[in-house]
Amino acid sequence: MRKQTMKAQDLEQLFEQQAASYDQQWARIAPIQQALHMVLQAVFAPLPEDARILCVGAGTGSEIELLAKRHPGWSFLAVDPAPAMLERCRAKAEKGEYGQRLQTHTGYVNALPARANFDGATSFLVSQFLLQRSERVAYFADIAQRLRPGGILATSDLTADVQDPRFEGLLQLWLSLMSAADPSPQHLEQMRKTYTEDVGVRPATEVESILLEGGFLAPLRIYQAALIQAWAARKA
Repeated sequence: MRKQTMKAQDLEQLFEQQAASYDQQWARIAPIQQALHMVLQAVFAPLPEDARILCVGAGTGSEIELLAKRHPGWSFLAVDPAPAMLERCRAKAEKGEYGQRLQTHTGYVNALPARANFDGATSFLVSQFLLQRSERVAYFADIAQRLRPGGILATSDLTADVQDPRFEGLLQLWLSLMSAADPSPQHLEQMRKTYTEDVGVRPATEVESILLEGGFLAPLRIYQAALIQAWAARKA
């Protein structure tokens, strides 16, 4: 039987605590994020000059910062359950002089008005925390409902077939990337437990079928680096 989803309040507390050091934690693998952002720009290239972008699980707003600077006519809604994350997202916007184009919503995407107001959406390393397939389908359906017809979603998650004999090697590679130099065995074991029990690592084919069921056309796999894979998909 699949483990139940980590409680929402536990996730909120975790990311609330991580907000101050979140960007620093990910700095170790910054080239991975930068490459994904480069692909994201190409994915969103067809969007109009006045596009509205929905960023779900926006965190500190790294993709918003990139897109806002490249597209002065775009506006953004950052959605995240952790107020401290959105505070840092807002601080970046004010510093980058795109604060007037940024709105924030503390909470979840299903609490937004069910109107198709957005041209594009991002969901980076978010749906992996929904361990039940039905919850993950509903999550993407909530995003699709808020996209205009033909709107584009860019999404990424930790993705792999955990039953494949090669998964152990891929997991070890990922732990090495995410850990400090010469991590202790205890630290590695704790990270291994997190990625196998609290994160819904699913095969790429299953992620794609979830996107289809959630209301998107055939997803295009656009990126992979170690355990991270990303897709672009248009609203059906």
